[in-house]
Amino acid sequence: MIGYISDNLLLPILDFFYGLVPSYGLAIVALTVVIRLALFPLSAGSIRNARRMRIAQPVMQQRQAEIKTKYANNPTKQQEELGKLMKEFGSPLAGCLPLVVQMPILFALFATLRGSPFADVPYSFNLKVLPADQIAVVEPKPFNTPSHSIFVTATSHLPVIGTLEKGNKLGVGDQDTAALHTRDGNSFASVLAGVDNGDAFQPHWAVTKGDAVVSVDAGGTITALAPGDATVEATIPGLAARSGFLFIKALGQVGFMTDGAVNWDIAILVAAFGASLFISQILSGMGMPVNPQQSTANKITPVMITAMFLFFPLPAGVLLYMVVANVFQALQTWILSRESLPENLQQILDKQMAQTATVSATAGGDRLPFEPKGRK
Repeated sequence: MIGYISDNLLLPILDFFYGLVPSYGLAIVALTVVIRLALFPLSAGSIRNARRMRIAQPVMQQRQAEIKTKYANNPTKQQEELGKLMKEFGSPLAGCLPLVVQMPILFALFATLRGSPFADVPYSFNLKVLPADQIAVVEPKPFNTPSHSIFVTATSHLPVIGTLEKGNKLGVGDQDTAALHTRDGNSFASVLAGVDNGDAFQPHWAVTKGDAVVSVDAGGTITALAPGDATVEATIPGLAARSGFLFIKALGQVGFMTDGAVNWDIAILVAAFGASLFISQILSGMGMPVNPQQSTANKITPVMITAMFLFFPLPAGVLLYMVVANVFQALQTWILSRESLPENLQQILDKQMAQTATVSATAGGDRLPFEPKGRK
């Protein structure tokens, strides 16, 4: 499903924007904004529900406890009253459905930006080499890799699949040629023959696991050397993987550091992601009573998520998308935080804010800076 969305929805949108402004960096920004606008009704529902539940949760928990205690011996009446409570304030799970619905599109967008044209595309062939006497009883079954859309020109791309006709189980001494081809059966080499500068997209073959188990030549012919497990990988260069945008040196660049040197463009993108996430969380608490636990989480979560990119690096193009998406999310959160609340929730919020103000005044309003908290 993710591949279908990518090939039939996201890549056509990408082609359209690149046709308007021949810049893959701008195309990423435009694609991100279009998708976020399309998902606005769904994400807005989640943000609204989270805001309302944050206000209503203390009251709901109290009333749920009262209902369960009062009708402990009458399950039917208990469920009826709990249903009325949910009808009054809404269900905490109501905000989950919009998230579930939009996840396939967001995963497809993420996968699109990690592939061609923004990054080199790997095709992995996981192999098992068996002794000659064992392979004789194995029925050969063709092995196919997942399909990836490969850009061969700025506006031309096609799905390419990797295939091992004899399957991914070989006997010692056997050979098989891994073929890259389109869904129509045309070889990738024949596609490149009709493209200007087609040699730039020739796949690079390498053994990434099990050098002593198999070998592979420049044409993709695999030779089984010894029993064991191995992985052969064919990498097709991404058309825009080495293209820059603004301060970004290469959209396909991966990693915070390269050969001991800091990639400052990646560092800036990671820092911008963390800052935008922090701002978005701060905006989500605007006009709400102070919650120490929530405030702590708002400070720690962006740091933890941002730090992950040091251990799970992403291409610069994906980080660019994430920064733009976070900025859009922060703007959306700010707009929705200014919406008026239903009357029942507004009354609860006013009461909570008044209690917070009273506690703050009691704790420090009449106390000199050097006085202990327990004295007035």
